[in-house]
Amino acid sequence: MVAVPVAPALSRFAAPAALSVAALLLLLLLSFLPPGPGRRRSAGRKMPPSPAGPQHTETLGVGKAIAVLTSGGDAQGMNAAVRAVVRVGIYTGAKVFFVCEGYQGLVDGGDHIREATWESVSMMLQLGGTVIGSARCQDFRTREGRLRAARNLVKRGITNLCVIGGDGSLTGADTFRAEWGGLLAELLKTGGITAEEAQRSSHLNIVGMVGSIDNDFCGTDMTIGTDSALHRIMEIVDAITTTAQSHQRTFVLEVMGRHCGYLALITALACGADWVFIPESPPEDDWEEHLCRRLTETRDGGSRLNIIIVAEGAIDKHGKAITSDEIKALVVKRLGYDTRVTILGHVQRGGTPSAFDRILASRMGVEAVMALLEGTPETPACVVSLSGNQAVRLPLMECVQVTKDVTTAMNEGRFEDALKLRGRSFQNNWNVYKLLAHIRPPATKSGYTVAVMNVGAPAAGMNAAVRSTVRIGLIHGHRMLAVHDGFEGLAFGMVEEIGWNTVGSWTGLGGSKLGTKRTLPKKHFEEISANISKFGIHGLIIIGGFEAFTGGLELVEGRARFEELCIPLCIVPATVSNNVPGSDFSIGADTALNTITTTCDLIKQSAAGTKRRVFIIETMGGFCGYLATMAGLAAGADAAYIFEEPFSSRDLQANVDHLTEKMKTTVKRGLVLRNERCNENYTTDFIYNLYCEEGKGIFDCRKNVLGHMQQGGSPTPFDRNFGTKMGAKAVAWITGKIKECSRHGRIFANTADSACLLGMRKRSLVFQPIAELRQQTDFEHRIPKEQWWLKLRPILKILAKYNIELDTSETAHLEHLTRKVLVPEATL
Repeated sequence: MVAVPVAPALSRFAAPAALSVAALLLLLLLSFLPPGPGRRRSAGRKMPPSPAGPQHTETLGVGKAIAVLTSGGDAQGMNAAVRAVVRVGIYTGAKVFFVCEGYQGLVDGGDHIREATWESVSMMLQLGGTVIGSARCQDFRTREGRLRAARNLVKRGITNLCVIGGDGSLTGADTFRAEWGGLLAELLKTGGITAEEAQRSSHLNIVGMVGSIDNDFCGTDMTIGTDSALHRIMEIVDAITTTAQSHQRTFVLEVMGRHCGYLALITALACGADWVFIPESPPEDDWEEHLCRRLTETRDGGSRLNIIIVAEGAIDKHGKAITSDEIKALVVKRLGYDTRVTILGHVQRGGTPSAFDRILASRMGVEAVMALLEGTPETPACVVSLSGNQAVRLPLMECVQVTKDVTTAMNEGRFEDALKLRGRSFQNNWNVYKLLAHIRPPATKSGYTVAVMNVGAPAAGMNAAVRSTVRIGLIHGHRMLAVHDGFEGLAFGMVEEIGWNTVGSWTGLGGSKLGTKRTLPKKHFEEISANISKFGIHGLIIIGGFEAFTGGLELVEGRARFEELCIPLCIVPATVSNNVPGSDFSIGADTALNTITTTCDLIKQSAAGTKRRVFIIETMGGFCGYLATMAGLAAGADAAYIFEEPFSSRDLQANVDHLTEKMKTTVKRGLVLRNERCNENYTTDFIYNLYCEEGKGIFDCRKNVLGHMQQGGSPTPFDRNFGTKMGAKAVAWITGKIKECSRHGRIFANTADSACLLGMRKRSLVFQPIAELRQQTDFEHRIPKEQWWLKLRPILKILAKYNIELDTSETAHLEHLTRKVLVPEATL
């Protein structure tokens, strides 16, 4: 298994940390996960306590109090984090307090610090900004201000503080904790608190969550709000693209990010920009000539527009600011192009949080509460963050220090160090961008031919993956072929050479420009073999869903009969169902998830207006419950029925009873998701009729089947970036394999590792032989035997107010931040 680095934008919907939340949720997970391939257990039933006698998390917080505040600049997803802290805190038996207006509210006290209830965070999930307010507080910077803040906490018995903000807010929290003993002594001496209060509040636990659209905090791959900001940016870029094409204009777009170029870099990758300026890697001194040459090449290639992305902190090698107006003046003067400047500004902070930000914030909120309740006087202040596809806890000040080191490096002109300190993922994104935007196909060709095709149902992001595959292949000097309509097209000779400019505008297009079908290759082996020979194909990249995986297996099996099939194969998962074994994520799943989440938001709004109404929503996914589960987390569903977690009529009745109790509160609405093939008998109509009958006089029901709208639409920033990265990695791998399998001008690949699937696994992208993945696959139901996202289902139930026991017998682990340097990507 060959591991390659993973980009921050790929770090989505990660599984709970193996050493923290997963440890705390272990007992519950056993009740949710199938006990084995041959037997299944009914969902939601409690397991007996382990012999070790685990703590019961339902009483873990009894006698404790937690305060949560948002500070600094607001970011979409902060409300989801606040909601999770409040509900999980209450679930553990702790009292939870809102601190309104950030640190200013902590200093002022009074009504700014008030106890939260379960219902008080209802309908917060889909709101942007922060409903408890945020403010930049000068008073807290003084010892007098922190003295008042300490007294306000002590008087309420609060010894656990959760801070959601940027590096400045988290640094202030660490300072507050370090001074806590001295502050209490001074308050005791002046009579501000009693000796009993001082003893009861002898130490303060601090846990941070990073809420910032800039994604400038080292130690986490994605901060809360970043993905939503990218959504806002891409919506505007897509809109501008249409008007720019109409008038053959050049647009210079300036995005936020302070001294971090992450938003600009990912935007450039996601929209296929001609140029991007970021502060971490200033352009060379002759950048004006290079930029004008690039814009001219793009126009000469047939493009009707140019897009230039500028980070607000962009500088040149000498530290001089590069402004949008300066770039516009350059293009107009030298090239005479009609050029416009758009500065996006605070629109990037606004709007509804994306599905990813809601799930990230909810998971981080659960992790933060557990970290606070496990904290001791010796535990350093920590920040809960995301590393690859896993949640981790890191020492807060280690992360802050590395974050400051980046700024120092840029100020001192050490830009290579700044890139390294941003992390391996940031560097990999930058390297892929440079390949696609700054390098053109060489005059000397490799002599190899690589074909690319789509197989299975269409998925948003497929076109971005094809574009990246074609262009990186051409950069390697390969002859690139496009196969239309999947394996059927390969059998019938629907193959044509595809060039650089053909795929130029494909990144933001939904569906599949190549055409895709579910046909498998086995019955067309003779025709496929003949066409592989006819077109001189040396390597095949298959972008698609479960059919792409099974088709790849059939091609490997066919090698014994047809020598022409002995060529390297690479499968790139692309399906809304996210059911391809060997990968935690598939291209297209994020777009579908956001479509479902947006629809659920509208439905919840309708239900809130009519009162006492429950909506039953059917999602796609085949037998895979990924979309139903993740949409349930993102939309705040009361239940999500899936095939992987069998349920009975008793479970359905328990859900009806739960909703009946909910209607007695101020939250008089319900949302239930059902995966389309979760149960052949308990259909959407059956569940709808059951809820209607059992809810008579208490609530009424409506049902919605979302259907193929989940496969449509423009790809999200994640799917565009994921597809681009996966295409680049696939070409790099297959190029190496072709050379490895080349003998005397012929390609002969018949080893297991010559047919691989490229997938994301936890913290890495890995190439796995598809033959080895056979054992990990449930072919009858077209799903992997083990699926990481099942570990998130307990969080869904906790946040929906179900009484569940969690096992905390395994203690959480605090990791240390390591400063990783880039592994050279010579293969790219």
